[in-house]
Amino acid sequence: MSTQNLVTTPPLEPTEAIPASAGGAGGGTTGTGGAPRGRGQKSAKDGLRLGNILTTLVLSIGAIVMIAPLAWTFSTSLKTKDGVFELPPQWIPDPFVWENYLRIWTAGPLLTGIQNSLIVAASVTIVGSLTSALAAFAFAKMRMPFKNALFLGLLSGLMIPFPTLMIPQFTIFASIGWVDTLWPLIVPGLFGNIIMIFFLRQFLNSIPDSIVEAARIDGASYLQIFWTLILPAIRPALAAQFILWFMAVWNDYLAPIIYLNSPGTQTLQLVIANFNAQYAIQTDYPLIMAASFVALLPVLIVFVVFQRQIIESIALSGSKG
Repeated sequence: MSTQNLVTTPPLEPTEAIPASAGGAGGGTTGTGGAPRGRGQKSAKDGLRLGNILTTLVLSIGAIVMIAPLAWTFSTSLKTKDGVFELPPQWIPDPFVWENYLRIWTAGPLLTGIQNSLIVAASVTIVGSLTSALAAFAFAKMRMPFKNALFLGLLSGLMIPFPTLMIPQFTIFASIGWVDTLWPLIVPGLFGNIIMIFFLRQFLNSIPDSIVEAARIDGASYLQIFWTLILPAIRPALAAQFILWFMAVWNDYLAPIIYLNSPGTQTLQLVIANFNAQYAIQTDYPLIMAASFVALLPVLIVFVVFQRQIIESIALSGSKG
């Protein structure tokens, strides 16, 4: 073989080392604009941290604004009569007058009012929530003629203001001797709440009909399906509506003042109204505030008990929306 047929290749020149910052296994990569990715991630984290700080600040201010009236009520309930009018206002009473919480039980029928309010609120919300859930289940999952028309007719009841119903209802309850008793406050709510029925029906529409149909094929009755499948599924939504309804019934003032006259049948809101009318003239505002703070405790307890279910209801509603 001649040496002319041999092809010689020039020797490779040594390449320059690539810096680690420009790429490689251990270096960062650059973005489209040439800026390092690490710097962009740091800017994003700083922006997210700043957003969290601003959100926390706004929510904290809102929480202070919301809790300030409650804190002022509790503070005033522990003051003396003269301490209420001191300037600048005292947020921390000096001295603490805990006797105000002892005087409220003898200043009026407060215990009787609490008992009557508990009877009305508990019976209406517990039984009414059950009947509302059954009605919502029927409108959402059961097959019956004119179901949508009946539901629209039910919703039309929301358009009727309560003042237009006061006189006819009073006439009916007076004719059967229920005036000055708790029955006019209890019986109408036992048949359900239109707003709760509407809310639960919309919640049940997100549950597949195949679940109910499969249970029917297995031989389960509608009541068995409701107790075993539907009720556990709507428990968060039911709890959220329960506490809203409980608050509405507990704080109701218009219906009790129409039907209740004697001190033995008055609810707590009427008792506190009588406290205000009687002791405001004497400038005994600490006594009034003490009674008002005691009236808040049952609603606060119900909210604390059901707060987990309320949060679950909000989370589920958001995820299904």
